[in-house]
Amino acid sequence: MSVKIRLQRHGKKQKPFYWIVAADARAKRDGKYLEKLGTYNPNTNPATIELNLDQAVQWLHNGAQPTDTARAILSYKGALMKHHLDGGIRKGALTQEQADAKLAKWLEDKANAVTAKKDGLSKKQQDAKAKALKAEKAANEKRVAKAEEAAAITEEVAEEEVAIETAPEVAEEVAQVKEAPVAEETQEAPATEVATEEVVAEVEEAPVAEEAPATEEVAAEAEEAPVATEETPADEASEEKEA
Repeated sequence: MSVKIRLQRHGKKQKPFYWIVAADARAKRDGKYLEKLGTYNPNTNPATIELNLDQAVQWLHNGAQPTDTARAILSYKGALMKHHLDGGIRKGALTQEQADAKLAKWLEDKANAVTAKKDGLSKKQQDAKAKALKAEKAANEKRVAKAEEAAAITEEVAEEEVAIETAPEVAEEVAQVKEAPVAEETQEAPATEVATEEVVAEVEEAPVAEEAPATEEVAAEAEEAPVATEETPADEASEEKEA
């Protein structure tokens, strides 16, 4: 009977959870198994693996053949390394102490690598979170700036409305200011008119007083002239007869 070390699927839909089992190669995937060696949860990062190292190595010694995924898991947990070192011990190439020291060192290095990966993932998550917080803070500041701008615009509009409401009062004040000098001019107008009338009267009276004698003399001369100079044809004839 050939034995395989393989995964047996459990868990919910879209969230698989596997058992690592040693089962007959002819059995169904999720059917009967000979021994449960551990569990494998791929839903976490890094994946969570629990494995009975000694039992897995024993099944490898007995000739069990792991599937590709099971081989990767056994290598990750050091089962294949231990199987290889045990082969060296059987051949006399290594002592048990040397094999155990090499295995311990290998497991320590692997644990450090896993820890470094976890730290890197944690740092990456923290950086992503910090970046998200920074972006949220920037968005909040932008939102506050927009609100302040809107408030300023509203205040300006309110001031303009107040100015429009007070415009009639300002217009009345401007009209009053404009009317004041007009009233002064109207008050001064009669005085200037009186002055101009006096000047006109003086101008009119002056030439009349000076030219009055001249006109009388001209009239007298005009009256005398026709009497002395006027002679009719009948008068001339009578004068000739008398002569």
